[in-house]
Formats: sequence, structure tokens, C-alpha cells
Amino acid sequence: MIILGSTGSIGVNALNIARRFSLPIETLTAGRNVALLNQQIEEFHPRYVCIKDKELVQDVHHDHVFYGDEGLLEVIEKSQSDLLINALVGFSGLAPSILTQKLGKRLALANKESLVVAGNLLDTSKIIPIDSEHFGLWYLLQNKKPHSMTITASGGAFRDTPIEQLARMTPKEALQHPNWSMGKKITIDSATMTNKIFELLEARWLYGCENLDAIIETNSIIHAMINFVDGSTTAHMAVADMKLPISFALLGDVKEQILPHVNLLEVGSLNFRKIEAARYPIWEMKEEIVKNPQRGVVLNAANEIAVAAFLKGQINILDIAKINKQACLFFQDTQANTLAEVFEIDKEVRLYLKNYTKDMRE
Repeated sequence: MIILGSTGSIGVNALNIARRFSLPIETLTAGRNVALLNQQIEEFHPRYVCIKDKELVQDVHHDHVFYGDEGLLEVIEKSQSDLLINALVGFSGLAPSILTQKLGKRLALANKESLVVAGNLLDTSKIIPIDSEHFGLWYLLQNKKPHSMTITASGGAFRDTPIEQLARMTPKEALQHPNWSMGKKITIDSATMTNKIFELLEARWLYGCENLDAIIETNSIIHAMINFVDGSTTAHMAVADMKLPISFALLGDVKEQILPHVNLLEVGSLNFRKIEAARYPIWEMKEEIVKNPQRGVVLNAANEIAVAAFLKGQINILDIAKINKQACLFFQDTQANTLAEVFEIDKEVRLYLKNYTKDMRE
């Protein structure tokens, strides 16, 4: 298989599954974590390797090292494996997703931005989602007709913070996720609930359902629920561990236990909360974005700019939603029907916000 983002949490877990089931690895790509990449190379002996920056190539212990965005696409084309795991973070994961499907390879997708910004350009019937929520929906669906779908959220770092204190919260505090450790970007997106807007967009493209919602479940035991047309409701419960959806993506079917079972007596109780716009102001956009999924390219670009500004201490966490809303309002009539248009809109949004965020700071 090909693993894009092998040193991140999804990539590491994918290699754990590959190790357990003796699955061959043809290609590994990573960002800047050369030390971990070299360990992976020593164990899995990939044919091709790609690193983000050219200056890091000399530090990688391999004879066939590519670099940068062009190198990433080149190793995908050179690789003979028919399964690719896209665990890249951000907009940079889109082009590899498009190329993977163009080459006829199976796409196991953890890069949510691919669907958020260009779900209309991907064949979603041939995507294997590596995400606990979308895996849960798939697990429950099984060709039955849904009335509505609900995914769950942890609530992020500030789910219990008094609302009047939110504007004073620091990036360091925002990165203290209550349930698990993730990368900086997705942890901030969890704190603002933008991540859940993205996941609703993903579900919209993957399953064609427009009746979508999300609620907070503080234990992160229930990942997805479906209301069926017959009046029944089912929920997918599992320990919060990405090895389960990854196992299904790599193996097709799983015949042995991957995770410990959920013990409800130990859990004790489940706590559900409504996602309130007062705490998560981005939630005011939820219905509009789900009904107009092609605005995802605008929201994603704006959010990447806003999160970067927050992490630099240039804006507060509530300003992230303000920036996202402003961008979606300014570009409300924008629609991308080709990959070139997606890249052009992304570029225009970032250029627009360069001046907008500057004005906010002043």
C-alpha cells in the first residue's frame, strides 16, 4: 500500500495494522519528522519515500527519496499498489486524492479537506472513509434507507469553559483536548466545532443525505447514529481508536477483535449536549453549509488562515468564526466545477483574508 502522512497518528496506526497482519508497504511519505520516518523505513523497507522539504532529503535513509508536492504526486504515479491511504492534513491532500482516483487506485481517505473542498469532483462511491464518525455511519447504514444521520462531537477544549471567558483563552489552553491528543490544527477545529461542520460536509458527499446533524457526547463512545425511515434508531459505539476503521480500510473485512469492547457498566452514563452557537458561533452556518456544500472550499481556506492567526496569538478563538463567516458571505455566489476552479477560489479567499485579518488586528 501507499501511505501519505506515515508519521502522523493515522499513518502510525495504519502501520500498526500492517505490522499485525503482515501487509506490504510500497511507499511512505512524511512531513518533517525524519527521525520517525527513518525508523519506519528500517522496519517496512518501502520502495519509494517522499519528504516535504528538499533540504531534508539528505537526512532520509533511503535511496529513492522524492520531495515536495510534485514529488508526492510522482511517487503516487510510480507506485504499483492499488490502495492509497491519504492521511495528509489540509488542502494539500486534495491533489493526491484526485490523482489516486484518476489512476484507478482505491482511496482510503482520512484527509477531510479533499471532500470538504471538492466532494463534487471525487467518486465518493469508491472512497473508503477513515474517520470514526463516517466509518460508524457506514457500519450502521448497510444499504438501508436513512431518514437522518447524526454524528457526535467531544465538545473540544472549551466545552465546559464559561462563555464569557472564551475570548481570553490562549492557544495553549485550546490545544488541551479533553479526550485525546491530536495535531494542532484539528484540535483547534474541535474547540471551535469547525471540524464537525467539515464532517457533516463529508457525510453529505459520502452518503447523499441532507438531513444531517451533530451533538456532543462527552465520553466519545458513540460516534454516529442513524434514524431510519421505519422509526428505528441505531448507534455505533466503540472505544475511540482509529485502528478499527483503518483495519476495515486495509483488510476489507475484519474477522478478529481489533479493540476491547465497550463496557457500559464501566462507562456508567452517557452525557449528551446540544451544540450551542453561543459557545461555538460557527454553528450558525451549519444549515447553510450543508445545503450549499460547494462552499466548503471557501470555508476551508478561511479556516486555515484563521487558525494559523489564532495559533500566532493574532486573534482570539471567537474571531475564527467571524473570519469564516465573513469569507463565506463575501464569496457566497462562488461555485467550483473543476479542479482548476477549486485552486483558484482557494487562492482568492486567502488573498482576500490577508487584508481582512490585518484590519482586524489593527
